[in-house]
Amino acid sequence: MEYDDFINLVATRAKMSTEQAATVSRATLETLADRISAGQAEELAYQLPDGLDDHLRKPPPLGRQDHAQPFGFDEFVRRVADHPAIDRAIAGTGVRAVLTTLREAVTRDEFEDAMAQLPKEFRQVVEPVGADSRQRRG
Repeated sequence: MEYDDFINLVATRAKMSTEQAATVSRATLETLADRISAGQAEELAYQLPDGLDDHLRKPPPLGRQDHAQPFGFDEFVRRVADHPAIDRAIAGTGVRAVLTTLREAVTRDEFEDAMAQLPKEFRQVVEPVGADSRQRRG
């Protein structure tokens, strides 16, 4: 999947501009990198287009350990909403759109491996496979 395709799908799903979709995509991927293991984040990043991959590869800030931080979906959305230039009103919808688009952008195995590191509530916010015929099989 190309960068523009990813952003356009997020924008369409979340009913937002492509500029907003790009911003929420970056923030969601950065937050996901905090929530899953560094190795899993790297595996996902490897399958994403340039412009998105680096947001999963960000180095940990000083004093932070290089392992997943345990927090649920509501905290995930709050952290995304705390990023500059993200309207709190669209953060939840944006996160859902990014996670659903991520499912299509990477292989099924990599997506499932990432989801296995997250609480079950994350699976509930991703659109069902049958909801979009563009689902990538992996």
